[in-house]
Amino acid sequence: MKKSLVWAAGCCLLFSCTNSSNAPGTKDTTSAMSAAPATPPQSEFADARYTEIGKKVMSQLASGDIKGMMDEYADNAVYNWSAGDSLAGKGAIEKYWMDRRANVVDSLSFAKDIWLPLKVNRPQQGPDVPGVWLLNWTEVHVKYKKGPRLVFWVHTDYHFDQADKIDRQITYIDRAPINKATGMH
Repeated sequence: MKKSLVWAAGCCLLFSCTNSSNAPGTKDTTSAMSAAPATPPQSEFADARYTEIGKKVMSQLASGDIKGMMDEYADNAVYNWSAGDSLAGKGAIEKYWMDRRANVVDSLSFAKDIWLPLKVNRPQQGPDVPGVWLLNWTEVHVKYKKGPRLVFWVHTDYHFDQADKIDRQITYIDRAPINKATGMH
C-alpha cells in the first residue's frame, strides 16, 4: 500500500509539473518548440497555384492552343510516357503536339479530373527529384481524325523548376488502344 501511495504521489507531482507552464502569467515555450519540427516533413501539400497551372495546360491542349500551353514549359523540359519513349526540349514537345493536334486528334476533352500539388522536401530513395510535383488523374475523351472516339484514364505527373515552369512531365497511359485507333501498330 505504501508503494502505491508513493507511486501515485510521484505521478501527481509529475503531472502538476507538466501543467504548471499553463498557469496564468507563465509563458508556454514547449508548444512553440513543438510546432516547428527541426526538419521539414518528407513531403507536404504544395500551393494550389500549381493546380491552376496544370488546369491551364490541359485546357490549352484541349483547345489546340499549343503555343499558349508551351509558355508553361521550361526550355529544357522532358516529356516522358510510361512506355519509355520521351521528348527532350521545349521545341520537340511543341512540334509533337502541334502535329498531333493538326493531323491526328480531331477533338479532345478532359473530365473527372483529380489534382494533388505536392512539395517533396526529401526524396524517399534513389534518384527522386525534390521540389514541387503536381499529380493529376483524368478521364480523356478523344476523337481521332481517322479513327473512333476513345475514352480512357490517364495519370500525369508534372515537376516544376525554380521559375515554376514544367521541366518534367510523365504521362502514364496505355497507348495500345490509341495506336490501334490511329492505325499506328
